[in-house]
Amino acid sequence: MTECFDCHHCKESLFGKKYILREDSPYCMKCYESLYSNTCEECKHPIGADCKDLSYKDRHWHETCFHCFQCKNSLVDKPFAAKEDHLLCTDCYSNEYSSKCNECKKTIMPGTRKMEYKGSSWHETCFICYRCQQPIGTKSFIPKDNQNFCVPCYEKQFAMQCVQCKKAITTGGVTYREQPWHKECFVCTGCKKQLSGQRFTSRDEFAYCLSCFCNLYAKKCAGCTNPISGRSLMTRVVFF
Repeated sequence: MTECFDCHHCKESLFGKKYILREDSPYCMKCYESLYSNTCEECKHPIGADCKDLSYKDRHWHETCFHCFQCKNSLVDKPFAAKEDHLLCTDCYSNEYSSKCNECKKTIMPGTRKMEYKGSSWHETCFICYRCQQPIGTKSFIPKDNQNFCVPCYEKQFAMQCVQCKKAITTGGVTYREQPWHKECFVCTGCKKQLSGQRFTSRDEFAYCLSCFCNLYAKKCAGCTNPISGRSLMTRVVFF
């Protein structure tokens, strides 16, 4: 007597036919595909056992259906990106969604490093100092007139120089006799205490706090021997 060899589902004989074993049970090709094959996202047909099944995030495609949503080029063995349930090749994704470099106007490709400032984007190699043309990278910079400057170049080109130390004044300077000073450089000629925000006066173009000026130059009272000072000693300084 011939041994029974039938499809586990439809019970048709499998002698002389192709079949697939699943959990030790044989299935004819038609039953296996209707019961267990994944449906292709593109053509909506079952992905047969003799076809390559390509999957991404629990979605499946025939090999011939796995292509870019926009240009239709195959994505098999190629990098791709997903946007709103659609798969796109890197070229189409970049042209459609990637930022454009504010300097060279070319697309900033996905996965490449980009620099951003106030809604604009740059390739890392395009984000450079306007003066020295060196990449700024993650260093501090100062924008001026729609251009970006590294701090040393900005100071050389735009910052005022302190009349005392000859270095750039970047913040918190004072003006005395129409000349710029760092606050910490504008000190009493006598005791070297800072004069910004204090009452002071001058003699022979040198600035003095009131205490030093009185001790050095003011007349002494004949009675108490203390210096005689008055409002005329005050001199004005301008902050910027």
